[in-house]
Amino acid sequence: MAKITLTVNGAPHAREVEDRTLLVDLLRDHLGLTGTHVGCDTSQCGCCTVHLNGRAVKSCTMLAAQAEGADIVTIEGLAKGETLHPVQQAFTDCHALQCGFCTPGMIMATAAFLKDNPSPTDEEIYRGLEGNICRCTGYINIVKAVKQAAQTMK
Repeated sequence: MAKITLTVNGAPHAREVEDRTLLVDLLRDHLGLTGTHVGCDTSQCGCCTVHLNGRAVKSCTMLAAQAEGADIVTIEGLAKGETLHPVQQAFTDCHALQCGFCTPGMIMATAAFLKDNPSPTDEEIYRGLEGNICRCTGYINIVKAVKQAAQTMK
């Protein structure tokens, strides 16, 4: 068993988990934060993307024990109260979702991407989100949402 302490969405947590517990399982099963989805279990789809110490990571292939002492933000913690994060608002405004399964991971990846690249070209957006898969939308509205969020965040 591993004893870990971490901060999730601004709240401190201490847990004892099995050594093999994945970060996504800690978030979903131990903390009840089910907005982080499990899509593939192989880090291919990006549905499980969260921010760990300000960087986007795929939580389905990271052990919870590796997050010891970390500051984690999930989709539930991205908004400020009732005010959506600009990326969340852009995904809503641009209808950048269909079934919604990939949306939390796509939003988390986009927020981290725009922090590093606040004025991306279309090609940079394609490259920046290539680790996240959407099986429904065809990406047209997702790219529109990224552009809108980039403009809003300037």
